[in-house]
Amino acid sequence: MMSANTQGDTLCFFINGKKVTEGHADPETMLLSFLREKLRLTGTKSGCGGGGCGACTVMVSRYQPATKTIIHYSANACLLPLCQLHGAAVTTVEGIGSSKTRIHPVQERIAKAHGSQCGFCTPGMVMSTYALLRNKPQPSLDDLTEALAGNLCRCTGYRPIVDGCRTFCQETNCCKANDGAKCCLNGEETADAPGDEEAGKTPELFNKDEFLPMDPTQELIFPPELILMAETPNPQTLSFHGERMSWVSPATLEELVQLKTRHPGTPLLMGNTNIGPEIKFRGVVHPLVISPGRVPELFQVSQTTQGVWVGAGSTLSELRSLLEQLLARLPEEKTELIGALVQQLGNLGSQQIRNVATLGGSIASALPNSDLNPVLAAGSCKLSVTSSGGRREVPLNQDFFVGFGKTALKPEEIVVSVFVPFSRKGEFVGALRQAPRKEASFATVTTGMRVLFSPGSRVVQDVSIYYGGMGPTTVCAHKTCDAIVGRTWDDETLGRAYDVLLEELVLPPSAPGGKVEFRRALTLSLLFKFHLAVLHKLSAAKLVGDEPPEKLLPLPRDIRRSRQEFQPVSESQSEQDPVGRPMMHRSAIVQATGEAVYCDDIPRTDGELFLALVTSSRAHAKIISLDASEALKLPGVVDVITTKDIPGKKVRQMFGYEEELLAENEVSCIGQIVCGVVADTKAHAQRGAAVVRISYQDLPDPVFTIQEAVQKSSFFEPRRAIERGNVTDAFSSVDQIHEGEIGMGGQEHFYMETQSMLVVPVGEEAELNVYVSTQWPALMQDAVAETLDIPSNRVNCHVKRLGGAFGGKVTKTANLASITSVAAWKTGRAVRCVLERGEDMLITGGRHPVLGTYKVGFMSDGRIVAADIQYYTNAGCCVDESVLVIEKILLHMDNCYNIPNLRGRSAACRTNLPSNTAFRGFGVPQTLLVVENMMNDVALVLGRPADQIREINMYRGPSTTHYKLEFSPENLLRCWDQCKLKCDYSARRTAVDQFNQQNRWKKRGMAIIPIKYGIAFAESFLNQAAALVHIYKDGSVLVTHGGTEMGQGIHTKMQQVASRELHIPATKIYISETSTSTVPNSCPSAASFGTDANGMAVKNACEILYQRLEPIRQQNPKGSWESWVTAAFFQKISLSATGFFRGPDLYMDWDKMEGRPYAYFTFGCCVCEVELDCLTGDSRTVRTDIVVDIGRSVNPSVDIGQIEGAFTQGLGLYTLEELNFSPSGLLYTRGPSQYKIPAVCDMPLQFNVYLLPDSHNPHAIYSSKGIGEPVLFLGSSVFFAIKDAVAASRSESGLVGPFPLDSPATPERICLACASSFTQKIPASEPGSFTPWSLNI
Repeated sequence: MMSANTQGDTLCFFINGKKVTEGHADPETMLLSFLREKLRLTGTKSGCGGGGCGACTVMVSRYQPATKTIIHYSANACLLPLCQLHGAAVTTVEGIGSSKTRIHPVQERIAKAHGSQCGFCTPGMVMSTYALLRNKPQPSLDDLTEALAGNLCRCTGYRPIVDGCRTFCQETNCCKANDGAKCCLNGEETADAPGDEEAGKTPELFNKDEFLPMDPTQELIFPPELILMAETPNPQTLSFHGERMSWVSPATLEELVQLKTRHPGTPLLMGNTNIGPEIKFRGVVHPLVISPGRVPELFQVSQTTQGVWVGAGSTLSELRSLLEQLLARLPEEKTELIGALVQQLGNLGSQQIRNVATLGGSIASALPNSDLNPVLAAGSCKLSVTSSGGRREVPLNQDFFVGFGKTALKPEEIVVSVFVPFSRKGEFVGALRQAPRKEASFATVTTGMRVLFSPGSRVVQDVSIYYGGMGPTTVCAHKTCDAIVGRTWDDETLGRAYDVLLEELVLPPSAPGGKVEFRRALTLSLLFKFHLAVLHKLSAAKLVGDEPPEKLLPLPRDIRRSRQEFQPVSESQSEQDPVGRPMMHRSAIVQATGEAVYCDDIPRTDGELFLALVTSSRAHAKIISLDASEALKLPGVVDVITTKDIPGKKVRQMFGYEEELLAENEVSCIGQIVCGVVADTKAHAQRGAAVVRISYQDLPDPVFTIQEAVQKSSFFEPRRAIERGNVTDAFSSVDQIHEGEIGMGGQEHFYMETQSMLVVPVGEEAELNVYVSTQWPALMQDAVAETLDIPSNRVNCHVKRLGGAFGGKVTKTANLASITSVAAWKTGRAVRCVLERGEDMLITGGRHPVLGTYKVGFMSDGRIVAADIQYYTNAGCCVDESVLVIEKILLHMDNCYNIPNLRGRSAACRTNLPSNTAFRGFGVPQTLLVVENMMNDVALVLGRPADQIREINMYRGPSTTHYKLEFSPENLLRCWDQCKLKCDYSARRTAVDQFNQQNRWKKRGMAIIPIKYGIAFAESFLNQAAALVHIYKDGSVLVTHGGTEMGQGIHTKMQQVASRELHIPATKIYISETSTSTVPNSCPSAASFGTDANGMAVKNACEILYQRLEPIRQQNPKGSWESWVTAAFFQKISLSATGFFRGPDLYMDWDKMEGRPYAYFTFGCCVCEVELDCLTGDSRTVRTDIVVDIGRSVNPSVDIGQIEGAFTQGLGLYTLEELNFSPSGLLYTRGPSQYKIPAVCDMPLQFNVYLLPDSHNPHAIYSSKGIGEPVLFLGSSVFFAIKDAVAASRSESGLVGPFPLDSPATPERICLACASSFTQKIPASEPGSFTPWSLNI
């Protein structure tokens, strides 16, 4: 090993056209932290640190001397080691355009198409699209969705992002290109949208004719200096030395071999997609890494008559494009293996990952669920490896993969190239995979299969079957192969093979990764899929006599034009009055250019420290001792903060329960914060936190699941109950009674910006500035003040914007801000705390998992007479807001149905898991899933369509809820009817049934779901708001109010309100931030009430000011706004006013079981159609139509954005997002690689949103309605459509009637519920006979 003090080389590369030379490049530094901390280029965001979210996407350009070409590719800056960039040119979002100079068309189109809400993911979206356009100036829509597959967004639902970027596309599958006179681009799809004759007149959300054209001459040129550098003869070895790690980059193969001989255990680092996450997430330290990226032999490609040798250093993207060229050039019979590899490469990782991950790395890392290895092994590929002992060829077969992450290669050997053979006549190769999400997701089970037939026959001469995801390594099913070889390829042979395969590939019931029955079923169904594909190929070659079975086409994936309909403003409305018009989010442009400042983008102050948290590793234990001595010895560590350092209150009180800020004597969940380490950099603080030693003594009987809590009566009090009518008596008079239950998993907020805060002591009189990403600045102020035992007037809390919140930045953030303030107080220095994604997911909790059980009594005609529902939520270890959640659960349990006898009970279970908290919808998505599932069960029992049962039971005419609140359901029924009409319900229902009769292994399903959602806080004191409006002497206006901007567009709407009330253009109005020093005692931006409350307060302030200017306007009616303001100043008229809104007096009396907890209801209805692959459980949302009554929209583009975003979050909740906890209570799913939120691939292929016309709401500003939360539950229409399709599949096996399907309806649950002949072969493990890999909480 080279000694660390030898002088390293100088790293030289370019960023945004400027040369960067780094004399002391640390091999552990990633490009992301270098950009953000060293160069202050904060446009590139940190979302997950593991290449899973795309927020840090940049473009890398390199010159390739061999071909004299420049290549551009997108990459994740969080995984790009700085040392890897020698000789490269990097372009970040700041480098392509800014609002100060000129914005780039990509930035403009995403912004103006309303594709940026909180804006945190926008720079990554911009850079992925930009890199695509640099390579393909006129991409196809498929190119675009592929480029965006690795970029996550939690706000928008992706439709506006795709719509903005598709304006660059050559639309090939469009009707216009296919000579369609009625083109979907003209909004005239008459075939499936009846009653749209006036399509020409409907207002649009954006006008694409205003967009700047793409101008390639404006792009940065590749630096000529780097071309000269790349063409230098005899390049030298480079070495860099950091604090703990050295980096060597040899320039020749010979030198690489010598290095590997001297340091056989040292890893070779190419794409850093495997070693990087290991170092970051598992704390692995490599004293030396070798980077062979400059060794030309690793990139050579040579073709022989038998096949092609591909350099092991080729990236997966390069490999794919090479194979695609061969596919086009060679005769079809030679390209079976090549075609299978191309297909598998299209699904592997994301574009950013494929652009850097290498072929050799994929093979050598030998991951158990590798997508490529089973295909390469089945295809009889081989490796050329070299070492000091010379070259040898190694076959890729079952002997190559010897253990988890281990291969048969010797430690000193280097894979130089991989041989991919051409296939022979009569040979077929298939590659299949199943993953939790269709794109950018590790596979659950993946497979490569190859069969060779004797010439001109169906007799199998050779067969090879490999699986990934069925054990610690890629496994070969050789016994199964033996059962097939020499026999005719038909159902009988394969039938025998399934039984052999079942015995050959056995997973123990507690196997790592869980999903054991599903994985075993997949081995069979994927083999069956290959069997069908081969039969079709044999049939094409005229080798099968009888008609081949159903052809299994992939699920549909073509995105179609969507419609967004809203009411135009009246013709009499002034041109400059923006209310009711689709105005772009006021910060969208600066969000798209990366100029928007988030909490962690605030520049570092001198002497600033970083706080890293130390969390409990036990779920229920006494703390015996805490030893921080090792941490304090590490470089950069300044101090350790424990509960003893808190000068004021050490606990938070809620509902009579106490929550400790820092645990002192006992911990009650894994992830509870015990202490914090303060150091000069983030890396030093994290290393310090890693060596703090805490010893525990476990306490008996931790409680994790709802069932355990119920058994032990472990609840947070009060529990709640409500009843209308007499449920017990009613059950005796009904025709039928049905009992059922449904379980629903929790949900992680996954706001793109993790919890972030910066506390800066002013230096005098105990004053502090707190910059924090929160929904409730006033709570932060109170919390910090009482923690430090100082008055609130010394704490100024500032919130510029949040990168998403969804309910998760209220109570949890207050605790984190309090701890950070203690660190700042103790050290007297500014302290920053920004959680890593994994910590954030571990510590902060999410949506409450719920178990709902119900007993329902109904008549034969479908009328429900009585229902008794019991709800249990898993609240976690602290009460948090759980009592309010169980209250809201009961208040919404009627949904849209008038059930005369209704009883509900709800309880918050106290468990040893991180405490759950508020989350968009606040209990409503859970309660309504139980109610709608009950409706579905009634329909299945009666054998009637579910929509009829819903319709029969709806509220009609003047109605009263079960808590005696009177309301009119008229708009609810209008939404229902409009929705059925707009989506052509009955015709499509018939088409679905027809599809299901014609397809055995694919099924379609449809569902229509309504919602009635109460708006405002049931806690009356929260329904108030204030605003402060200043008019300056030049006529410009500054508005501040109590709401925080988290992507929901509240600042944009407030700007519209002020513009209308002051009668001035919106451009004269600015909103800088939300702060406790301008608007005190504000309420949280939550409960879909932000615009209702703050809008009225801003309106009040503006009315006061406008009124004050009245005498001046009368003196000079023709004057300009500016002249009036100047005159007012000289006449000593105050140009500043506070506005206040005293909201409705709402209440709920739980003893009397009645009240008025909501100001009004938002209504909506959604129809979804899905298509299902019954063999794998995969599903695709084919079409979604949503009709929502939001009164008169203040801003249709913002409101439609909220509707689509909430629906998509609901789609995630009910079909994708699964939290897994270990049997000891540790959260496994701590990042985007394990926890899947919806990506572009999950967007409904057609996503139509209609705002109900001619609706008015006297209870809110300008007749609008709150819209943030209600639509989230409508995502369940996907769940019920899936359930409908599953029922169709079950009927093929003769199963009818109600069946259990818990949420989320993941591929695993769908596949097992479909009960195909393959899943029925799998023996179920006896519960209690083993410890499962994960808990069902």
